[in-house]
Amino acid sequence: MTRQPNPWAALSALCLGFFMILLDTTIVTIAIPAMVRDLNTSLNSVVWVLSVYLLTYAVPMLFTSRLGDRFGPKRVFLAGLAVFTLASLWCGLSGNVEMLITARAVQGIGAALLTPQTLAFITHLFPPAKRGPAMGMWGGVAGLATIAGPLLGGILVDGLGWEWIFFVNVPIGVIAIVLTTILVPDWQPKQSHSFDILGIVLSAAGLFCLVFGIQNGQQYNWGNVFGPVNIFEIIGAGVLLLVAFVVWQRFNTREPLLPLRVFNSRNFSAGTVTAVAIGFSITGMFIPIVLFVQEVLGLSPTRAGLLTAPMSLLSGIVAPFVGRLSDKVNAKYLVMLGFVALAAGIGVIALQAEPGMNPWALTPALLLAGLGTGCIFAPMSNVTMSSVDRSLAGAASGIFNTSRQVGGVFGSAAIGVLLQARITAGMAANHGNVPAALTDAAREALILPVAVLLLGAVAAIAMKRVTRQDPVPANPEPARA
Repeated sequence: MTRQPNPWAALSALCLGFFMILLDTTIVTIAIPAMVRDLNTSLNSVVWVLSVYLLTYAVPMLFTSRLGDRFGPKRVFLAGLAVFTLASLWCGLSGNVEMLITARAVQGIGAALLTPQTLAFITHLFPPAKRGPAMGMWGGVAGLATIAGPLLGGILVDGLGWEWIFFVNVPIGVIAIVLTTILVPDWQPKQSHSFDILGIVLSAAGLFCLVFGIQNGQQYNWGNVFGPVNIFEIIGAGVLLLVAFVVWQRFNTREPLLPLRVFNSRNFSAGTVTAVAIGFSITGMFIPIVLFVQEVLGLSPTRAGLLTAPMSLLSGIVAPFVGRLSDKVNAKYLVMLGFVALAAGIGVIALQAEPGMNPWALTPALLLAGLGTGCIFAPMSNVTMSSVDRSLAGAASGIFNTSRQVGGVFGSAAIGVLLQARITAGMAANHGNVPAALTDAAREALILPVAVLLLGAVAAIAMKRVTRQDPVPANPEPARA
């Protein structure tokens, strides 16, 4: 007789793996200054440590979600855990930034294998009437990772060195592999998918060229990179490859990675734009803030983590209430409120930033940003996914989550290059005064996420109130630090 699996025990094992990959999106930012010093490298190189993880996490996700349908979600989840855990060990052992970037790219592939399977298991293990509490547990784990990342990262960097923000994943990964093997059923959907290889290649190559061109423009003085090929030609190639990808999706009659008919829903189209905007802004805002509070105000990584933790904590407290409220009112107004509050919080931080200021004076603005973040994710997911045809719900969820990750890639790349340019200009304008130059650069870099957030608020205006359906849920990921 086959033993009936305990759905909550299985979900706990799955959430441990999910916690680990989310921890790695939040824990690294706090270690940026330490990595620049210890690896004797540039800010641009360390920003690549962030960007390459987000890039290799985002690009394959539409593909890896289908691997679970063919080979079984448990097996793909375990493969992702194994890849991520071994790559974490490789990251910690890296002796130079080039090796670290390579290892982080492999980490992102592991995360891409793992993430979609958790959604598939929630819909398999729990009937619709009981899925809300399961999604609440999943969202709570995301919130816990958001809070734990900066704090744990700060403690590890101060006490043991930046390498340990990666080594800590190894025991967590081993435990997650053992628990998943024991507690999670070997469910086999056995759905045969055709894999859009050309779509995968075009989207990956296009995004890589765009991100490489944007992030490395300052390093190459916006000129030649190798031979006669210059930065603008690489960016142009990226745009052309992505246009070719969209055209191919239009004419691919089998199973395109990006079924374009999902964008016939106005809510889904507007929601995808807001997802890109929030991914861009949350990833982009923390890089200048962390640099300012550590390098200008002199906070240790631990104290920097403590400073930003209340933002994530408030976001996690507010989100469940706003999620329930989004079923009762027009959710687009909650999304707009969240975008405006987050933009206002970041804007106040930019206005307050001064060398020698009390860092805790930033707390009210950070709390305002946390309030805004808590108002965005649940209603944004609700209004985006609720009007999608059920036959497209799986593809729509994958596109929606991928959009946020892609926004994060461009956020880290754009903020990285802007910071480099403004630090260089600031050093000249301030006659070599490093704190003044870094402060000016951080202030100006924060203007970009504010502008993107306001565009996101405008996009939310296009959303219309819908009757709630029961599609595959989108990932309610709170603020990253």
